[in-house]
Amino acid sequence: MKKLENKLVFITGASSGIGEACAIEFAKLKANLLLTARRSERLKKLADDLSKQFGIKVKYFKTDIRNFDDVEKKFQQLDEEWKNIDILINNAGLARGFDKVFEGKLKDWNEMIDTNVKGLLHITRVVAPEMVKKQKGHIINIGSTAGHETYTYGNVYSATKFAVKALSQSFRLDLLDKGIKVSSVDPGIVKTEFSKVRFAGDEEKAEKVYQDIIPLSPKDVAEAVVFCATRPGNVNINEIILTPLQQASSTQVFRK
Repeated sequence: MKKLENKLVFITGASSGIGEACAIEFAKLKANLLLTARRSERLKKLADDLSKQFGIKVKYFKTDIRNFDDVEKKFQQLDEEWKNIDILINNAGLARGFDKVFEGKLKDWNEMIDTNVKGLLHITRVVAPEMVKKQKGHIINIGSTAGHETYTYGNVYSATKFAVKALSQSFRLDLLDKGIKVSSVDPGIVKTEFSKVRFAGDEEKAEKVYQDIIPLSPKDVAEAVVFCATRPGNVNINEIILTPLQQASSTQVFRK
């Protein structure tokens, strides 16, 4: 198991859910953290808590990854030590709406495409050149089982996660001779704010997603991410697909 003490891990969408869980799990291994999200007050609390509890360095900044100019500006403003990223976790993403394509809302489509695809590209575009310079690093993208098979009402969200799968495979090819690892961790049903966001705050609808099953927790996914990051130098985990025991596919869920 590769040690991560004093390594620098950059996590997007770190203010809640899988991103927050990743921050906690990497902090336990004494990695230093660079965190970003749109909710700076949550980032501040998380950064303060982790730095005090684990004695690590934590820096955070607020950005909307859909805005490349802001992403690039904030990254370039960092001191050189904070640009020296060892592991990038492209976690930020969301689903909006639950409509068939002929009833879909353009605003929802644009937000998913701009965040899940273009946002991931924006972050990678500013971080990857620094990894290429030192011929070392690891990019871990958070995908989804929705990027392996579609499901009813999942049209554009699934399309964005199919894109994440394609980008992960493309990154691997593009960086093959640069000593940089690329992995994708693709979970099924995880209990986070995901469904609440998808259903515009309707908690009753959100809870039905998890009804009569034991879903994955953010910690379950974070542990898979850590597994990818701690393999020996000659090992690259290309892809992990993980689901709750009661979920066999995007459409096959056994509810007791």
